[in-house]
Amino acid sequence: MLSLIYFLLVLSVLVIVHEFGHFITAKRLGVRVEKFSFGFGPKLFSFKRGETEYLISAIPLGGYIKMAGEDPTEKLLHEKWEFLSRSVFDRFKIIFAGPFFNYFLAFLIFSVIFMFGTPTLTTEVGSLLKDYPAEKQGLRVGDKILAVDGNKVRYWEDMTEIIHKHPAGPMRLSIDRGGKAFETRIEPVMRETKDIFGKKSTIALVGIAPSQKIEKVRYGFFQSFRMGFNKLMQLTAITYKAIFAILTGRLSFKESMTGPIGIFFITGKAAHLGLIYLFHLMALLSASLAIFNLLPLPVLDGGHIMFLAIEKVRGKPLSPRAQEVITNIGISFLILLMVLIFYSDIMKFGIFDKAAGLLKR
Repeated sequence: MLSLIYFLLVLSVLVIVHEFGHFITAKRLGVRVEKFSFGFGPKLFSFKRGETEYLISAIPLGGYIKMAGEDPTEKLLHEKWEFLSRSVFDRFKIIFAGPFFNYFLAFLIFSVIFMFGTPTLTTEVGSLLKDYPAEKQGLRVGDKILAVDGNKVRYWEDMTEIIHKHPAGPMRLSIDRGGKAFETRIEPVMRETKDIFGKKSTIALVGIAPSQKIEKVRYGFFQSFRMGFNKLMQLTAITYKAIFAILTGRLSFKESMTGPIGIFFITGKAAHLGLIYLFHLMALLSASLAIFNLLPLPVLDGGHIMFLAIEKVRGKPLSPRAQEVITNIGISFLILLMVLIFYSDIMKFGIFDKAAGLLKR
């Protein structure tokens, strides 16, 4: 139940921020917003303020706003408060604002996490892999690695990056053991590995794993925002690279995609670890929602932007019939995609096994 509450809380924030982006931009441009709904389907609760009806609907897996004059099949009055009566650029700003607000939310959350402290693994050794160089050389659980080849290290990620890039041949490790510092030489083993995109590379391994000891790393105000921006750029690049790898078959669709079921389980685990992890997950989901929404697929914001681009090039919009056909194709594709993702999540997280276990009780 607690996992469900956290899941709905995270989803609510992401949806409200996204739709608020559309809403506030439309309002500022003078376009009437008739409805602002959290969720789809039958109305559960609503109230009206000004010209806008605010709703909570039965299916909390998204939301929408309804603007005056947005239906191309309806007759326009050619008033400034109608969506389709506005310029292509004004309509682009309204559509783009939703993903942008999600993207900006991710940037803010990442920056705040860096500012208030992100949990980071130290260089303390938690375990040794059998028959690997570290064990053979006499390293022990609890040893803290201070430097690699004279390069000072404080955090596990920085240390492993140096070790993995080390060429064949011995490396020098500075070790702290119970307050006493010493140096040892270890010759790593070289292993060929593949990254998540299937790219092969050779890395150096010494056979150590981290302990559960972590430190909260805090950064200054301006540095936090710079690091938040860099984090968002890295995430964006990886996401688009992953999408391309899926489309070209280099990355497994089943292993790389997850839907509401997967997000539910992941949110529960993040909340169990602590608020900082939950906020980090929210930032990841918010950025992913923005990126996915900008894909040029009908129904998504990116699809609407694609229609605007066609209108700008042609000098006039596609006919309502053409837009309807393309949109229906897009809806069919998204429904198929969601069915595949739901099935993948059900198998991945063992939903059938969990349900069978509950029935046996």
